[in-house]
Amino acid sequence: MSSGDLATEGAGFAALPEHVQVVIAGGGPVGLAAAVELGRRGISCVVIESRAQVSHLRPRCKTVNVRTMEHLRRWGIADAFRDVSPIPVSWSNDVAFCTSMVGHELSRFHGVLGLVPDGDRFPEVGQQAPQYLLEELLRDTVRGLAACTLVTGASVVGVQQDSDRVRIDVAGPGGATATISADYVVGCDGPRSVVREQIGAAYVGGQALRPNFGMVFRCPELSERTRFAPAVQYWVVNGTAPALMGPLDLEGSWWIILFGVEEADGRARGAELIHAAIGAQLPVEIISTDPWTARMQLVDRARVNRVFLAGDAAHLNPPFGGHGLNTGVGDAVDLGWKLAAVLQGWGGPGLLESYELERRPVQDRVIREATANMSVLSTELTDPLLDAEGTDGDDVRRRAHTRIQETKHAEFHALDLVLDVGYHSPIISRGDAHGLAGYRLAHAWLAPDHSLFDDLGRGFTLLVLRGDDDRAAPWVQSAQACGVPFTVLGLRGRDLLTRLDVDLVLVRPDQYVAWAGPHSADAASILDASRGQTSPVAHSTPPPKETPDGH
Repeated sequence: MSSGDLATEGAGFAALPEHVQVVIAGGGPVGLAAAVELGRRGISCVVIESRAQVSHLRPRCKTVNVRTMEHLRRWGIADAFRDVSPIPVSWSNDVAFCTSMVGHELSRFHGVLGLVPDGDRFPEVGQQAPQYLLEELLRDTVRGLAACTLVTGASVVGVQQDSDRVRIDVAGPGGATATISADYVVGCDGPRSVVREQIGAAYVGGQALRPNFGMVFRCPELSERTRFAPAVQYWVVNGTAPALMGPLDLEGSWWIILFGVEEADGRARGAELIHAAIGAQLPVEIISTDPWTARMQLVDRARVNRVFLAGDAAHLNPPFGGHGLNTGVGDAVDLGWKLAAVLQGWGGPGLLESYELERRPVQDRVIREATANMSVLSTELTDPLLDAEGTDGDDVRRRAHTRIQETKHAEFHALDLVLDVGYHSPIISRGDAHGLAGYRLAHAWLAPDHSLFDDLGRGFTLLVLRGDDDRAAPWVQSAQACGVPFTVLGLRGRDLLTRLDVDLVLVRPDQYVAWAGPHSADAASILDASRGQTSPVAHSTPPPKETPDGH
């Protein structure tokens, strides 16, 4: 099997392999992330994506959060992503609320969305950039992995499985069809997922009653005319065009979401509504439109035997807070290393069973918090006196500021949801007094721009915080005996010692702590539990609500 883009030409489609270890249906950011996670571990996979090219008409997600940036760093592409992002992080880390882009500023939040460093808490700040730029970078990354094949212009149309393999029917260009087999299938094919339908899974939940109308437009004069300091988001609070908008670049391209606007009205009055949000009759060119309604849905099951669901195929949430794509990437990483472990022979039967157990609570919490964020939008903040001059206007604006700060702070400062969510599953071995197991490893800088995360291995990593490295010998021997990729990292005398206060920390391939405890622990039993081979060690209660590193 060769790598590369077997795009829309019949010969490329005909070159599909007869069998591959993993087929990924859907080549959006989540499907591509799954391919990167698998391909870097040498797992052969084919990504099947219907779109030949990534469209720049709709920016979709614009917040690539701290945790996703950590994965990009681990994959070696974080700097490349920042290089292609048109708005540098240094430009702004604010969100502003205003009556219009040339009206009154009502309130402002600073240090939003993880766009500023926070000591040792994380190695990568978030990045504001349209989704299509991340998608293009991930396509290039997948093409560069020898184990991966990206097939565009084709779609998965059928999935059948037995106890040994999955058969995947693929429709290609010009009516061409093909059937390939795989050990596993990952459905990342979005809200209209064929894979989800084929395995009999279904969304549970509902959708918002109010429609929204999105647009991308060009208005080079807008940045000069606005009265406010730069912001990555501007929430426009007025009765004519309540909206959320922001820059796509620094050259005059903008996105806008108009709340409560039906599709027909948006298409008929697009320029008029943009002018109302701006507050001035500036020349605008509408590039694209995107009507949508928020959905709050979680699939009833994300796995049927050898077929899994991830990303939008498994869960949908309102976009407020910027969690959707990032949650999907988290799905891809969690499932990716576990599939690789099983296919490489060192992952036990409990490893794949843990996928839903770990990710479903995260997905559910994201849906609930994004829905809470949606409960107060610009439509709920309007008042006819917000633009009034004099004492009456000042009083109304002060009250608006107070309400905005009270109701919207959690939306823009949600690093607890990004970094501090614990996993509770049979492959987490609990028992350490500090509750480290089941959480993302606490980060630390070992030198300027040298992260602790940079030194973690691709498999399991044992951090030795007390004692000599030779105390890790039983762990190394146990790992070798069962084929687990294993790295020992001595950190004696580092600040991490006082922060974690344990002898040893066992870190999973996804930077989550599998176990932490004393030198006297049974290495073989803990490794077997962590790789899904046996029952967990000291497995009891869910992780505590307070995070172990004090954040």
